[in-house]
Amino acid sequence: MEQQLKNYERIFVAGTDTGVGKTVLSLLLMRYFFEAGKTPFYFKPIQTGCRDPYEEGSDAAFIYQYVRPLKQKNPAESVQYCFKKPRAPWFAARHEKNNIDLKNILEKIEEKNITHQPVIIEGAGGILAPVDEKRLMIDLVRMINAGVIIAARAGLGTINHTLLTIEALAGRDIYPVCVILIDNGEKKIPDDMLKENIEAIEKFSGVTVAGVVGRIKDFSQSCKASFKLFNHLFLL
Repeated sequence: MEQQLKNYERIFVAGTDTGVGKTVLSLLLMRYFFEAGKTPFYFKPIQTGCRDPYEEGSDAAFIYQYVRPLKQKNPAESVQYCFKKPRAPWFAARHEKNNIDLKNILEKIEEKNITHQPVIIEGAGGILAPVDEKRLMIDLVRMINAGVIIAARAGLGTINHTLLTIEALAGRDIYPVCVILIDNGEKKIPDDMLKENIEAIEKFSGVTVAGVVGRIKDFSQSCKASFKLFNHLFLL
């Protein structure tokens, strides 16, 4: 069942896997809230697979490039940990003889919540990606206590990945607001497959698929068509 985010101080963008479109969804949310007159803050607690927050592969750099109010600001402000190896956070940090301190992440979110609403937090990989030797990304989700929106691929394989993600969250008493499918492949997903994927996810999980984000060729252009997905999710 779809929930409405009456309290949108924190939104966690969770992924069913790596590369499913979490950053694209985060970008759309940032634009949506800025256009609504809010003061959103994008936060990527852990970034792997890039040298620093400024390079092309950085999710924060992408967000800051295509969200107009952020263009003259520093993307490093939105990244707590940045590791070079494209690995799960635990191993990327270990490779650099570093540790990820979840307390620092939580403190940063609390700090930003004082001056920004909402804080949009993007996970790293899927929710069962290990953050350290004891905890997974899903444990961070629970600590943050945010409304969870699941970003999932639109095409083949998404039913399994999405249902497993929802089941894992429910096992820790975390119930997502909705699922949003991202069609970011080279070829457009057939309409009948999309309908079947949505039907199966909703039937077997009880979680609403709020909609589909189609392929965006030019992120510098308006994305208002995608904002319709959010209008019924938030009380602005």
